[in-house]
Amino acid sequence: MLAVDTGVVEEWLSEFKTLPEASISSYATNLKDKSALISSLYKVIQEPQNELLEPVCHQLFEFYRSGEKQLLRFTLQFLPELMWCYLAVSASRDLQSSGCIEALLLGVYNLEIVDKEGHSKVLSFTIPSLSKPSVYHEPSSIGSMALTEGALSQHGLSRVVYSGPHPQREMLTAQNRFEVLTFLLLCYNAALSYMPAVSLQSLCQICSRICVCGYPRQQVRKYKGVNSRIPVSSEFMVQMLTGIYYAFYNGEWDLARKAMDDILYRAQLELYPEPLLVANAIKASLPQGAMKSSKEGTRCIQVEITPTSSRISRNAVTSMSIRGHRWKRHEQPENGNDATELGNFIIPEISVTSVAGERTGNGEKSRALAENDVQHLQGVQETATDPRTDSKGMPEIRRQKSVRKMMEDGINSSGRVQF
Repeated sequence: MLAVDTGVVEEWLSEFKTLPEASISSYATNLKDKSALISSLYKVIQEPQNELLEPVCHQLFEFYRSGEKQLLRFTLQFLPELMWCYLAVSASRDLQSSGCIEALLLGVYNLEIVDKEGHSKVLSFTIPSLSKPSVYHEPSSIGSMALTEGALSQHGLSRVVYSGPHPQREMLTAQNRFEVLTFLLLCYNAALSYMPAVSLQSLCQICSRICVCGYPRQQVRKYKGVNSRIPVSSEFMVQMLTGIYYAFYNGEWDLARKAMDDILYRAQLELYPEPLLVANAIKASLPQGAMKSSKEGTRCIQVEITPTSSRISRNAVTSMSIRGHRWKRHEQPENGNDATELGNFIIPEISVTSVAGERTGNGEKSRALAENDVQHLQGVQETATDPRTDSKGMPEIRRQKSVRKMMEDGINSSGRVQF
């Protein structure tokens, strides 16, 4: 570590101690822009034997419990590097040199598992339903979803998963180590949108190192320092994938891709189903060859968002459209087409009732009525056979002949017209 870096860290340690209470907010706002200080602090953390490591860890813990959001996020950005340093020292069996890092991790953990009143926190996570649209999917793109009785009974119901309460820890052991580290990584992932690029780079690098150390792939990656295997849990690997997935689309494509491949490699060796499922899902969703450079800045995921305003398609069948269609049908003249085709022809109406609407009896009246109708049809036929008539009336003449034949056949011996 250079003397310049040492001087920057020492100045930072003394500055906060003499800072008045009213200036903490402005100090915290400007702290994230001090890139030289952040780089120097990373160098201190990466050297477990550095004499500044203990006061730096103490200062970071004071930031975290101060209650200031900006100071809390400033400490969180070093969390991946602190975890790697602790795991690397634990793998080398040199626990004495990691005492201050372990104390910082335990302090952050014990602060996060309780609320402001000191009661244990119970975290809740709502699992979205695929039948409802979200920023990640559209139900229409999934395909047809069968509306069974079971599906309808579950429609609109949200499943909530709870985490906690978590017990307080006084020291890290082999049994509770990854329970604590998994919860700390969960807190880090909750603030991913506030993490700078250097923190995302550190996350990808330590995830790759943790997964390949002690395995043949370590020689391919050319990682030095730790040659023994570092045990990991399935839940811890899932939390690593959560942060890596965010790094993919926020400027760290190359490092995130390498880290995901290493996590998938380790999950296959350990036969962990949860990280295998999550890693393969992320790998399948990545665009092929669309993001090869990690220097293009922040990227975004293109999704189809359901419009907030309700829209009805023009071709949608509604009650108003059905009603309007019915009105149009009744408003059209019923005999408009017939009048065009027949020209001057008039189709006679055959009535079997009298003028008053009363049914006629048997005998001469019915015979006279039938004879009058036949004579009327004959007159119409003679008119239609006039050579001056347009040729369009020829099909209707055949129709009148067939009607006449039906009339003649319908008169039986009793003189009643049958249809």
